Amino acid sequence: MTRTEKPWLFRTYAGHSTAMASNELYRTNLSKGQTGLSVAFDLPTQTGYDSDHVLSRGEVGKVGVPVCHLGDMRMLFDQIPLEQMNTSMTINATAPWLLALYVAVAEEQGADISRLQGTVQNDLVKEYLSRGTYICPPKPSLRMITDVAAWTREHLPKWNPMNVCSYHLQEAGATPEQELAFALATAIAVLDDLKAKVPAENFPEMVGRISFFVNAGIRFVTEMCKMRAFVALWDEICETRYGVTDPKFRRFRYGVQVNSLGLTEPQPENNVYRILLEMLAVTLSKDARARAVQLPAWNEALGLPRPWDQQWSLRMQQILAYETDLLEYDDLFEGNPAVERKVAALMEGARAELAQIDAMGGAIEAIPYMKGRLVEANAERIARIERGETVVVGVNRFTTTEPSPLTTGEGAIMVADPEAEADQLARLKDWRAARDEGAVRAALERLRADAASGVNIMPASIAAAKAGATTGEWGEAVRAVFGLYRGPTGVSKAISNRTEGLEPIREAVDAVSARLGRRLKFLVGKPGLDGHSNGAEQIAARARDCGMDITYEGIRLTPAEIVAAAEAEGAHVVGLSILSGSHIPLIGEVVERMKAAGLSDVPLVVGGIIPEEDAKALRAMGVSRVYTPKDFELNRIMMDIVGLLEAA
Repeated sequence: MTRTEKPWLFRTYAGHSTAMASNELYRTNLSKGQTGLSVAFDLPTQTGYDSDHVLSRGEVGKVGVPVCHLGDMRMLFDQIPLEQMNTSMTINATAPWLLALYVAVAEEQGADISRLQGTVQNDLVKEYLSRGTYICPPKPSLRMITDVAAWTREHLPKWNPMNVCSYHLQEAGATPEQELAFALATAIAVLDDLKAKVPAENFPEMVGRISFFVNAGIRFVTEMCKMRAFVALWDEICETRYGVTDPKFRRFRYGVQVNSLGLTEPQPENNVYRILLEMLAVTLSKDARARAVQLPAWNEALGLPRPWDQQWSLRMQQILAYETDLLEYDDLFEGNPAVERKVAALMEGARAELAQIDAMGGAIEAIPYMKGRLVEANAERIARIERGETVVVGVNRFTTTEPSPLTTGEGAIMVADPEAEADQLARLKDWRAARDEGAVRAALERLRADAASGVNIMPASIAAAKAGATTGEWGEAVRAVFGLYRGPTGVSKAISNRTEGLEPIREAVDAVSARLGRRLKFLVGKPGLDGHSNGAEQIAARARDCGMDITYEGIRLTPAEIVAAAEAEGAHVVGLSILSGSHIPLIGEVVERMKAAGLSDVPLVVGGIIPEEDAKALRAMGVSRVYTPKDFELNRIMMDIVGLLEAA
């Protein structure tokens, strides 16, 4: 028995509606014993658009807080002394901009910015693979990642400038070996680029400031072994590739959000146990323990969690840290032969993947390869659940249940404030009217010039923040210099070898195609800014394997673009996927545009995290089918699509 260890940072990933509402939530959570902040930004903020941009419609304040300018950031941290706070900002493409706003607010508070502690995620590679909130092509994005890192070395010595995020890789279907390899390959790409931007004597210290953000799934023994493998592989890479001799700078430092993908819509109360077991994977092993933990709420597969739901997850961490004796002992698994075998096997598999990526020229060049591997791995995962080989309690086994008192009654699920978007737009208009336009134009011109010349992007970003520029203006400036980018979908045209059990569906597709006079055309679309494309990819891939002619162009399309594509392609069915909670306004616009284009007879099917009341509203609009996470049987969905056309 040893002295009691200091617990990890307790965080809750939070932000919604407006900066004012989020500030109230943060101060409430801190008063309940939370020891760090984890800021969720809405999709327009993540993708570099202002709240009044056409792509932002319906997305404002839905999956996080909208931050358009310095006034919003000022309001977000009102009465929260940033010099004393440890703040994690889950922001990637606009990381330089949000960090610039954060620094500007800290300076307004009178903080010594050299004492600021926290993290910007700032990992664009995983955005191309799994999350979709990128702005620019990979190479200029890498340049901005390392610009932030180089700038923090001089000005924010306690700040983590980059948080390699493997979390979304697992949500996109990555195996543990792929999660290890793809995350480490990303870190290598960043450090290789950063090496030229900092003095050689400071480089080991910068290696030590790279942190990781990981996912912990339900197979918690494997997940714990994965974390031990991460620790060993990172130590190996730092020592052999970069020559870092100080063990302190080779330490694998990570925060964790346990797996939201595995939270189930049926019997959602079971998610409490899942969250607890997943937390054990990243806390039980002292030698591979997380430095910060944030837990989802039990009801996130149903909709927005309430403050009470978030409190319940926070209390879970506090009970483990303060009531149990976990922190009084050395590592519980050191020398365990089963653990050592599993760790060795994971490391071997990860090294093989890393060698493949290295042979392609590194992570930036290997993005299409990694994306394809994730889509295939996710298809295998879903197929195992469909076949019952992977048991999900309450979903494909033990489905008999009593009604849950936790999900009944008014207010059981929090609903986003319907007035929040209008409030945000009004304040954005007022902000623009009150600022010095000349100062803003000059600051943005400097930003464009620095982006084009290769000068570090951070000083010009901070100057633009202080001048009153907006998130959309910053995004427009970098787009103008670096260009737009549409990432690979990972859905190949070639039919996969997973065709077992598809024969009846293929026969039905052939029959309806013969009556249509051509191959059944299925257009899959992602309207709005939601970049969670896993579901859309799997639907498109399964439809392809069933013999349908698919069109899937990836994420971030306007309703107008989707309807124009449906018209041009002669789609027989249109399928839309939205997980951001923006389904009502976006699908409503698609329906209206389809009517105007004479496509009212084309069936429209929708998938997402959609409460039943909203599903009723969508069906009343004319949507033919609504699917939610409980609808895991893709073959049934395929037969539904065929049935819609047969009925028509």
